[in-house]
Amino acid sequence: MGSGELTATMVEVHKEMLMRLGSDTKAVFLDTPAGFQLNADQLSQKAVEYFRVNVGHSLAVASFKSKDVPASQAEQTFRLLKQADYLLVGPGSPTYALRQWQGTPIPEILRQRIESGACLVAASAAALTIGRFTLPVYEIYKVGQELHWVEGLDIMSHFGLNTVVVPHWNNAEGGTHDTSVCFMGEIRFKTLESMLPEDVSILGVDEHTACIIDLDREEVSIKGIGTVMLRYRGFERIFLRGERFPLSELSRRETGAIRAGGLSGPPVVERAPTQGDAGVWDTVHALEGAFPRRLTEDAQEAANALLDLDRIIWQAQQEKEDPDSISEARERFREFIVLFGMRLASAPKPAHECLAPLVEELLALRARFRENNQWREADAIRGCLKRVNIEVDDTPKGYHWRLGA
Repeated sequence: MGSGELTATMVEVHKEMLMRLGSDTKAVFLDTPAGFQLNADQLSQKAVEYFRVNVGHSLAVASFKSKDVPASQAEQTFRLLKQADYLLVGPGSPTYALRQWQGTPIPEILRQRIESGACLVAASAAALTIGRFTLPVYEIYKVGQELHWVEGLDIMSHFGLNTVVVPHWNNAEGGTHDTSVCFMGEIRFKTLESMLPEDVSILGVDEHTACIIDLDREEVSIKGIGTVMLRYRGFERIFLRGERFPLSELSRRETGAIRAGGLSGPPVVERAPTQGDAGVWDTVHALEGAFPRRLTEDAQEAANALLDLDRIIWQAQQEKEDPDSISEARERFREFIVLFGMRLASAPKPAHECLAPLVEELLALRARFRENNQWREADAIRGCLKRVNIEVDDTPKGYHWRLGA
């Protein structure tokens, strides 16, 4: 998953994967990538609650915040991981996770569980760790270290895919500067790309998007709201959401590929309306509470809420508010868009489209009556339709029907 592993956009993906594994599936959350954060336990609890409320499935926490945990706790974690059918690893620092897992049984446990038929959900930071190399995002983007790669877990090549995985491919949090390709920006990432061995490809996954690799079926499917990018030696292939294709396509790097172009950056906002005195997160929180009601009662009001949130985010960026709050606000914005789209998709169809199957069947019966000179029965059908405001016009080329005014 490129991101959004604990948001509305990925609920159906989690449900689908768990359904494939069966009703008694044991799901486990591994907390290592965020183990250095003071709120690591709160993030774990958020995952547990998300699964309980949104996914409808229990989730246990395999806690391994660092390799310095007591040996007894580490053994409990290893045992829990070995029993897991569904392993979720998500946000935090990829390089921190790699350092803690190095010299422990965890990398081998993950590989063995996949071989045994379990599902590994590597999301966001964790997705960066499973390829041959790992992009050290924090070190480059936040600390300013020289461009470099570090050794990854290399789980992908263990299953025949010699690639690196880059989530947050279409990130646009920078606003006035390019943060695409996992905060690196396209120009900087081209240099990073040139530093990889020639036989290594790049699998880029958009935010709120899942690239599901099914080893048993030997196929790949794309879920969520974005796309997946396969890049190799300056060429790229794009797989769209909803696509399903053979796993071998991820190895046929040149087939159907085009020369890679630059990603378009987000618009630069020169001026935004004032936000008022409330902080960005307080305002977003208020909208978050009201949006479901607006979505149910008035689609126009829900659209206005989306526009309000868009304005608030850009204003917060202009005023250089807390980046973490802005990032959270963007997550909510994407969730709202997905919920809005789901609401529209489930809206009642136009009356003409709903009535068409029934009316066409009745008019076909009427045509048979007319062919058999059963005029009374044919007129009865026409009269019945007329009483419910459906007009039928007979022409030399056949009949036409319409809803009356």
